[in-house]
Amino acid sequence: MDDKHDQTVAMLNDENRPPRTRVVDNRAPLARCCSCFAGALSDNLLLTLTIAGVFLGLILGFVARTWEPSTETIMILSFPGDILMRMLKMLILPLITSSLITGLAVLDPKSSGKLGLYALTYYFVTTVLAAILGIVLVQVIRPGERGNRDLINMEARGDDPVADQVTTLDAIFDLFRNMFAENIIQAGLEQVKTTRINEVVFNNITHTNITKVKFATRYVAGTNFLGLITFCCAFGITIGTMGKRGEPMLHFFLILNEIVMKLIKLVMWYSPFGIMFLVAGKVLEIEDLLKLAQRLGLYALTVLTGLGIHALVTLPLIYYSVTRKNPFAFYRGMLQAWLTGIGTGSSAASLPVTFRCLEETLKLDKRVTRFVLPIGATVNMDGTALYEAVAPVFLAQLMGRQLGIGQLIIVSLTATVASVGAASIPSAGLVTMLLVMSAVNIPAKEITIIFAIDWALDRIRTSVNILGDGIGAGIVDHLVRADLGPTDLEEGENTNAPIKARTASELSGERRIHSRDDFNETSKL
Repeated sequence: MDDKHDQTVAMLNDENRPPRTRVVDNRAPLARCCSCFAGALSDNLLLTLTIAGVFLGLILGFVARTWEPSTETIMILSFPGDILMRMLKMLILPLITSSLITGLAVLDPKSSGKLGLYALTYYFVTTVLAAILGIVLVQVIRPGERGNRDLINMEARGDDPVADQVTTLDAIFDLFRNMFAENIIQAGLEQVKTTRINEVVFNNITHTNITKVKFATRYVAGTNFLGLITFCCAFGITIGTMGKRGEPMLHFFLILNEIVMKLIKLVMWYSPFGIMFLVAGKVLEIEDLLKLAQRLGLYALTVLTGLGIHALVTLPLIYYSVTRKNPFAFYRGMLQAWLTGIGTGSSAASLPVTFRCLEETLKLDKRVTRFVLPIGATVNMDGTALYEAVAPVFLAQLMGRQLGIGQLIIVSLTATVASVGAASIPSAGLVTMLLVMSAVNIPAKEITIIFAIDWALDRIRTSVNILGDGIGAGIVDHLVRADLGPTDLEEGENTNAPIKARTASELSGERRIHSRDDFNETSKL
């Protein structure tokens, strides 16, 4: 009887179900293929234009080299790219402040503490792994011994570049000084830097000249991202503890963040055009490609091999071991940000695009991205750590010096610290490179050898930094998603609709009330 009943129910379901219609595509295979290809292009139009911009920039640069353009012509050709850099940098400050404050204001202190712990642990582990990988590769390949040493050393003749006398201890203290800015407005323009000044003083007792070291703290041009991040974190957490009184301020930063994201979407449609001329201008600035390849080919190969292993092996393994998801599918969603990093050479300038990729394409929790990405763009510099570990060992090999195991450990640790202190701007690694070189007593003038190739390696390592930031956000999102629960931060495309947001204290109180009611209902049963 049960079998007959089941058959009757199945027949009734088939009768109620609308008849299936099979759509037959009578078009030719070539037409169907073209239609699918056109559909894919329209769905990813901005990404397609960005990829085309990079390749067209390379073609334009190499073709224009045959005309031997003047310096003024190169400047004019690079002008659209300079406008793109300015537009992206214009959005960095409001983006970081609004995203950090809104992200932390709706998190309770326990959740924000977990976010910070997971993020900083990931940053430290990947940065140390990158530095160690760089040292291993430069010791195995030994580009300084196999390259054309005489040709390279000819380029190094000259005076030492003007550089401040900085030690590792000074750099660590400067990190903390910058974290606690004495003027938050000034932090948007300048950052603290400590220098050592040697003064020769005559000693009247011994009748000899003695050298005294004086410490001078001064401000140098450049946004103090560490100070801004520290202030915004404290500001956002405090808003979260104020309940209803903090809602107006939270709504202000929510609206500010939404405005900035809309501006980013507008800038993104200009980015393929700007990236094309950025790449073309950089190609034209190379004086002699053949000579550059002869001098620094093995060095560049070592750095690129390390960056490739870190981006394609180390980071995907870490991501898969934590999330059990396909890391290359994640990379596909970040392709737009990766290409922008190659074009701009700045992880900070690419930050608006990274936000858009992670939140809109990969659908990560906005509370996670708004906390992790601004910190990652400042602290997480895997590519820079690898680069700063390779370069000093390469220069030591050119000088005929063999660094011992102790000195290699010093290089790896110093490179890790220096990469954290490196500003997220183009070629900032060259400045902090002097710190790593001084730790193993390599003359500052030797750094001029790698100036010629730095512009290209800087773009690749910046793109690796961006991938590392994205992977970190994906890992943290996976680890804390269950603790965060459904998002209480709602932002709609309809700008007339009211923004629904509650501070962390209200959310905690409401959760306690719900938990108590659930307990009472259970007790009655």
